[in-house]
Amino acid sequence: MSLYDHLKTQCSDDWKAYIQHDFVRQLGRGDLAEASFQHYLQQDYLFLIQFSRAWGLAVFKSEDLASMRYAQSGLNAMLDTEIGLHVDYCRDWGISEAQLQTLPEASATVAYTRYVLDAGFAGDLLDLHVALSPCIIGYAEIAQWLAEQPDTRREGNPYNAWIEMYLSDEYQQAARTERELLDTLGQDLPPARLAALEKRFRTATRMEVSFWQMGLDLAD
Repeated sequence: MSLYDHLKTQCSDDWKAYIQHDFVRQLGRGDLAEASFQHYLQQDYLFLIQFSRAWGLAVFKSEDLASMRYAQSGLNAMLDTEIGLHVDYCRDWGISEAQLQTLPEASATVAYTRYVLDAGFAGDLLDLHVALSPCIIGYAEIAQWLAEQPDTRREGNPYNAWIEMYLSDEYQQAARTERELLDTLGQDLPPARLAALEKRFRTATRMEVSFWQMGLDLAD
């Protein structure tokens, strides 16, 4: 079994709570409250800022040129493309760039992003990618799961563009690449190391659950 499959299997209950969260289900049906989605979008902007820092840390933590280039490509994608696209998408939802730049971070945003960064600072490149993987790979799986649900509404769903973004060939390939990297870095691990990574992956997954719930609760 690959490292990623092993980690997901070991925290299957938490993973299901993340992939099939009420926020996700409501988004798929198209009946998610607009205020909840807007709150999520705003906090996701702040998440992307910290996510970019994590990719920068991945460059530092890399020990070979190929890994450094992969991390650099992730950082460049965040700074040069993804954040700009997110700002444009927020604008479509009535949220200006000026508003985004003055937002306070919600507690769930702080907890999740600082946990990921701490994983990178305290551990090695594998620790960092294990902490990042529930987001990178999980969003690809969420989009696939939504596409398979009979109550997911695509036509006329105000959130269909979000589903399409993570269903896109480009994003699905990015998730596959991240999964392959995890499996490459995680070969032949001793039991104690594997157990530590399981704990890290489970914690990051729970942080994702809290991030969804923040959107539903409109929590600060």
